[in-house]
Amino acid sequence: MRAEPLLRTVLTTLFRLCFRVEVRGLEHYHAAGRRVLILANHQSYLDPPLLGTFLPEKPAYAINVFQADKWYFRWLDRLVTLYRLDPSKALSMKRLIHDLRQGAKVVLFPEGRITTSGGIMKMYEGTSLLIEKTGATVLPVRIDGAEYSKVSRLGRKLKPRWFPKVRITFLPPVRFPEGQKVPTRAIYDLMTKAAFDATDCRRSLLGAVLEAARWHGGKHIIAEDITRVPMNYRQLFTRAFILSSKLSSLNGAQRQIKPENDAFIGIMLPSGLAALVSFVSLHLLDRIPCMLNFSAGTANILHACRIATVKTVITSRLFVEKAKLEPVIMALREECEIVWLEDIRAQIGLIDKLRGLWRALFVREELQGLLARTKPDDPAVILYTSGSEGTPKGVALSHANILANIAQARSRLDLMPADILFNALPVFHSFGLTVGMLLPLVAGVKTFLYPSPLHYRIIPDLMYDTDATIMLGTDTFYNGYAHYAHEYDFWNIRLAVAGAEKLRESTRRLYCDRFGVSIMEGYGVTETSPVISCNTPMEHKPGTVGRAFPAIECRLEKVEGLPHGGRLFVKGPNVMLGYLKADQPGIIQRQGEWYDTGDIVDIDAEDFISIQGRAKRFAKIGGEMVSLLAVEELAFDALPDICHAAVAAPDERKGEHIILFTESPDLTRDRLVHRARAKGLSDLCLPRHVIFMESIPRLGNGKIDYVQLASRVSAE
Repeated sequence: MRAEPLLRTVLTTLFRLCFRVEVRGLEHYHAAGRRVLILANHQSYLDPPLLGTFLPEKPAYAINVFQADKWYFRWLDRLVTLYRLDPSKALSMKRLIHDLRQGAKVVLFPEGRITTSGGIMKMYEGTSLLIEKTGATVLPVRIDGAEYSKVSRLGRKLKPRWFPKVRITFLPPVRFPEGQKVPTRAIYDLMTKAAFDATDCRRSLLGAVLEAARWHGGKHIIAEDITRVPMNYRQLFTRAFILSSKLSSLNGAQRQIKPENDAFIGIMLPSGLAALVSFVSLHLLDRIPCMLNFSAGTANILHACRIATVKTVITSRLFVEKAKLEPVIMALREECEIVWLEDIRAQIGLIDKLRGLWRALFVREELQGLLARTKPDDPAVILYTSGSEGTPKGVALSHANILANIAQARSRLDLMPADILFNALPVFHSFGLTVGMLLPLVAGVKTFLYPSPLHYRIIPDLMYDTDATIMLGTDTFYNGYAHYAHEYDFWNIRLAVAGAEKLRESTRRLYCDRFGVSIMEGYGVTETSPVISCNTPMEHKPGTVGRAFPAIECRLEKVEGLPHGGRLFVKGPNVMLGYLKADQPGIIQRQGEWYDTGDIVDIDAEDFISIQGRAKRFAKIGGEMVSLLAVEELAFDALPDICHAAVAAPDERKGEHIILFTESPDLTRDRLVHRARAKGLSDLCLPRHVIFMESIPRLGNGKIDYVQLASRVSAE
């Protein structure tokens, strides 16, 4: 036997034995044909020998000349064809281009280096040039698991091990027209989409959490709250098993919770470990958590329970007392059973704790049956629309919806187990639930759950004390934190994400100049689990909400009266199952594959999305469509640190006119007129009336309550 086949046989045996290598999608390799550029992500020093071993044919590699000259790469010359590429010498690619044109198959790592961020790093232009010059078919390959090995460069960011399980996934080949310019962005999109496509989203949330616990270990700290007692995966499952056992055995005054009479269970708790454990415990019972918005008011909370046929609500006496929710509880008791966590805690004895720990130690065996019967498209949670423009609807998100959105976010954002995510957003809000609680749980990122985003004095100091690296918020909350924060409070923040409302330029500039933090603005809606797009450190454009995540398609429908942009429709695996409404309580009314966001947006040549406003938040004045958001931005431009809100009112002559509410008595219409003319804006953007309010009403998620403002206009 020759040395080369012998070495290949030995490596195959070693890799399969030590790393339990799983190869998927080899049919795509064969479908790619000849003249193929194989593009792989670069996780560790294992990557070249892994691909060399498991590719069906003897591979050729394109490698940076400075890497190729290192001692541990020199031996490759004897086994494979090696193309040494020198970025400073264009002629170094000549032989590679020639061979590709002749039908060669070449492996290339377009990042040019092993990742040190854990995610996809920047793409070098040489990859695009090769595709343009040769017309080669591109075969994306995703390597997962090698980043946990001892020979990766992420040792300080995750817990390395000698022999992690490795998976190699070949994705469908992609063909670009020969001679057509291929932007580097297109290569980046290919690699991030490969990261998403290689992720298994067609499973249950519990299955994803179990896999995360397996990768990171049962003792890996996953969450903490204001009690300052951290909780690891094993403790999470122990507590969830104890709580689920108690919930399933309630009797007497409280009905026994059974699938046939309690499919939907309400959770009315702030962000904290209690909310996390309650959420997981309901999934252990095969129930669907309904995250009740306790700030929505009694009528809306009762409405939320009715449309989801909620008959049991889990809450806390201490929370109800501090949040002054006694009237809500009194109203709920007329229709629901209230389960107090304090009462359950008092019933837990040593036997319960030991049984819960035992079940947590053998959690895979315990959940085998449940995981087998849970379908990816089963509902995993019920959230509710904000009600900022009408009566809230229930939004049913499936296991696959949530896991798809988590995978989409992870394909674009570098999230590592060494990170600490500070989440003060409420878990009844999709941003706070998916991004702030479930994503960290699945990604192995520790999350610090804080009960209220409105504690502007406390939160910055807590971020400093916890060494938080990731923060979430809305424009309103970011401004509140900045008002009280010390310049050093956000010293460790490497990623700040804003959503739910438009990020003002003054806020972005303030954080950049004063704290050295670049806020990445994103965009989403509850119905898309929630994130549609987000700026990232790799790709960002101020004034936009970034580019759509992988596997999300966008379509614009023209709006009469608007010269640019249109009404945004989206399609993707993260789009909800459907709505719960009052006309059919407890029945999920399925929607079509395209979801109408109701937002008017513009998408530029680089696919960055700019929000122009809600379709409902446009005034039609004399046949022209005027964005109420543009009116608010004009007011913010005049007085940037003040809250302003614009609403439309009927007008007999022009159809509608605009009324601006402001929290500043100094803002006058004359001041806005001067500002608009200085900016060259049309008079249509000017409000007819400016009304001073000491406090503009807001919802619990920080959004302005436009329903209440519109009611005031109608009353007047």
